[in-house]
Amino acid sequence: MLTVAQPPPLKVGYTFVRRSSNIPNYIPATFLRGGTSKGIFLNRDHLPADRSEWRSIFLRIMGSPDTANGLQINGMGGGISSLSKICVVGSASEEQKAQGIDAEYTFVQVGIRDTTVDYAGNCGNLSSMVGAFALEEGICTKQESSGRTTIRLFNTNTASRIHTTFPVTVLNGQTFPKLDLPQASIAGVPGQASRILLEFPSPAGARTGKLLPTGNPIDLLHIRARRGAQIPASLVDATNPSVFISHDDISHFFDTPPQPSLDYGNHEIKEIIESIRTEAAIKMGLEPTSQAQPKIAIVSPPSSTDYDISVHAFSMGVLHKAVPMTLGLCLGVAANIDGSVPWKNVRASSSSKSSARVAITKMKHPSGIVEVHTAFGQGGILESVGTVRTGRWLMKGVVYH
Repeated sequence: MLTVAQPPPLKVGYTFVRRSSNIPNYIPATFLRGGTSKGIFLNRDHLPADRSEWRSIFLRIMGSPDTANGLQINGMGGGISSLSKICVVGSASEEQKAQGIDAEYTFVQVGIRDTTVDYAGNCGNLSSMVGAFALEEGICTKQESSGRTTIRLFNTNTASRIHTTFPVTVLNGQTFPKLDLPQASIAGVPGQASRILLEFPSPAGARTGKLLPTGNPIDLLHIRARRGAQIPASLVDATNPSVFISHDDISHFFDTPPQPSLDYGNHEIKEIIESIRTEAAIKMGLEPTSQAQPKIAIVSPPSSTDYDISVHAFSMGVLHKAVPMTLGLCLGVAANIDGSVPWKNVRASSSSKSSARVAITKMKHPSGIVEVHTAFGQGGILESVGTVRTGRWLMKGVVYH
């Protein structure tokens, strides 16, 4: 009779007891969808205090590097950047609590074919689920009777605050997330789920300290992949540093007739885009070899009144099937910066000639349309930027490493 080894039993409070010394190392984990990304969420207390040990753990969890086929077949990753992510969530310090912060988190972008473990930026999509995870895990607590709660987070990657507001339910005097209500749908995800409001207060200068790191709405960047060539680009840092170039401008480098889109999977095009991104990183004072930051996007004017601007975004050198949410939020801000590449593209259509700032920017990406809400105060000071996301619990248990 064949005997199959069983995993360790799940105890109350998610304490795991080894049944055999032969069982691999494991960590309590939750697998979540946030927006158009999926990732592993870990309680910081379950990781080694020595953070130098995290790198090898994260690589083994995700199944990286996968030099054979890039599918991360030996781990939890899914072979694309939006599925190779980890969030480490912990309780707020006493000083942070005094400032109204409920929990803090670190976002980790894990390489697929290489051993990259990048802490340079943040993920807006997964950020939308950090508050729900923190509340579910008891990392923070809330007493609510209104049916919704706001969790105020501190992101260690960008040293910035993020607020998430979502429905809750009260059981036995404790407040828990309620994420299965048919309240909202987002492009790129089938079905409906509870409405999660993701808001970034004071998002300017997340990494560089300035909304416009060079002080200019547009800079001319040298393209090393095309000797002597230059291209106008907007370098903007809001929620995450990002680079925006125009589809018309980059089309000039190719011997093809004007067309609505380029083959962004083409090796030559990808090489030029990465060359632009690297040059922009240098100008922004960022590490040019880190593909995670800054992100880069190609924008074009709307072809209908259904949206304000079209965007094709790249993440870790690959065309994103939707739009990384921090880049989308940054685009919403950039569309309101007079003279920037996105600003010009939004106003290129006959229906959008006004120079006034817009509170809502509708952007079309390969999977649909997303709305970004931007608020400016007196003197044109950027107060906040936000959007609506949905999320889902996918699995809870242990992850082996």
